[in-house]
Amino acid sequence: MTSLPPGKSTATPAQRVGWGLLIVATLYLCYFSHLGVIGFVGPDEPRYAWIARDMSETGDWVTPRLYGKPWFEKPPLLYWGGALFFRLLGEGQAEVAARLPSAISALLLTLALAWLAWRTHGEECARWLLLLLPTSVGMIGFSHAAATDMPFAGMLTIAMVCAAIVLGLTGEERTVILPRTPWLALLLFGFFLGLAVLAKGPAAILLSGGAVFVWAIFTKHWRPALGLLHPAAMASFCLTALPWYVLCARRNPDFFRIFIIEHNFKRYLTPEFQHIQPFWYYIPILLIALSPWSIGVLTLAKRLGRIKGENSGANSLPVLALCWCLWPLLFFSISQSKLPGYILPAVPPATFACVLALFHGSPSHDANSRQRIFVIASGTTLLFSAAALVIFESKIPAGPDIIPAPWHRSIYLPFLLGGIVSVAFAWKKRVASAAICCTAASLFALLGLYEGMRWLDPRYSARTSAQDAKRLYPPFDPQDAAVYRVPRGIEYGLNYYFRRELPAWSSVQGSARWVFAPPSGRANLEEQEFKCPYDMVSAAYACENAKSPGGLGRRGEVQKEE
Repeated sequence: MTSLPPGKSTATPAQRVGWGLLIVATLYLCYFSHLGVIGFVGPDEPRYAWIARDMSETGDWVTPRLYGKPWFEKPPLLYWGGALFFRLLGEGQAEVAARLPSAISALLLTLALAWLAWRTHGEECARWLLLLLPTSVGMIGFSHAAATDMPFAGMLTIAMVCAAIVLGLTGEERTVILPRTPWLALLLFGFFLGLAVLAKGPAAILLSGGAVFVWAIFTKHWRPALGLLHPAAMASFCLTALPWYVLCARRNPDFFRIFIIEHNFKRYLTPEFQHIQPFWYYIPILLIALSPWSIGVLTLAKRLGRIKGENSGANSLPVLALCWCLWPLLFFSISQSKLPGYILPAVPPATFACVLALFHGSPSHDANSRQRIFVIASGTTLLFSAAALVIFESKIPAGPDIIPAPWHRSIYLPFLLGGIVSVAFAWKKRVASAAICCTAASLFALLGLYEGMRWLDPRYSARTSAQDAKRLYPPFDPQDAAVYRVPRGIEYGLNYYFRRELPAWSSVQGSARWVFAPPSGRANLEEQEFKCPYDMVSAAYACENAKSPGGLGRRGEVQKEE
């Protein structure tokens, strides 16, 4: 059999069509399927959705407002995208509208990296990236979250792809000397870096600049690195990012202090926000985000270490990918405030570096061997994941209020079958085995997101609690409601779904007719002559005050879940 250069494709037109259909299905299932299957979760999603809805309704695209007051924790890119989709889809599709900017950002960054892989290492390399990146846990999870992490990672990733073109890493050496300046790449680099600054703040400049600086140290290519400071790139960046910052600061004198000082410098340098974690925190978080490909990535660690010495022309692209991955890991590990989403910008370059290691700079038989090892490691990971889910299932007590069978089986079966088939055929059918692994992960995304999120919805989202209150106590008036000891995420969710900031209730001064309490707080309310519904799965129970005028809406009747 004749050896082919790594990444060289021998696919027929029919095979290309088949690969294309598989890739399109994977991208859709992992990024866009079931965006609204669960209500807003956590403290961030309902607040960001509120601000986006407020922008859509008021037409004020400059000052983000939460509960009618200016709120400067994050820049507006996510809010702008959410507001547009609120206008297109309406309030009835609130969860989808708020999460679509993240899903689209995930799609754009994947296509940008795939283009770079295709441009430098061929069609097969791009196919691997298009299957591996969308099926990683981090990409699936954050593409389904109404949060700033994915738009930030997406715009930063596209900016770095443009930077790779400017640095001459796409197969053609470039310098900063005209007339060979890549004008379009420079303009796009500044534009997308500006969007990244509008997504989450000035950290985008530090992450992109730091990655290129470390790359220049390793490769000694200082002149191309300085080319990113070209006036065209700087002008494009300023025209994209600065107008909103200037307008917002002019309208709100305290913007600079709150956003720059408190939510950037203090968040990074001090533990004031109480997100304290050990220095090594992001290492396991990154491995979890890369699942189920984490073990496969670790099998390539030796190869990735060797690549750093290959530093001429396009050969230094893997070095850039490594620097681009490791610099955010180091940067956020030093921070005094750590949250899992902060490390998301390292996931795309980590996957990109992994794929390059499978194809880069070796004879074909060596690349094939690395690919087989990667597929076997990944298939074994799927098998262990299936085994872990089976063990998890056996430890859960029976009962419809715990886990509604058979959602767990629908998740672990694709892992089990995909792992067995991919390991069995990895030696001779490595590409097909990789496709099977990715298909299994895609099915996990389809079934897990639907069945798993549907089970989690009433337990971790306030949407079901709000719906139950309106169903149990018609007519329910949110103006006469309050909260009692509920978690922040549930409180903010109730605020969103009821369109008002619910006050906290206390036995001393509270007079609300309806009070939302977590399962642990129902007994306290019942001692205060509240009637709370039983036998319902809910993150917060709507309890009615027996002393309130008008009597009990349903006299505290028990209503079983259908």
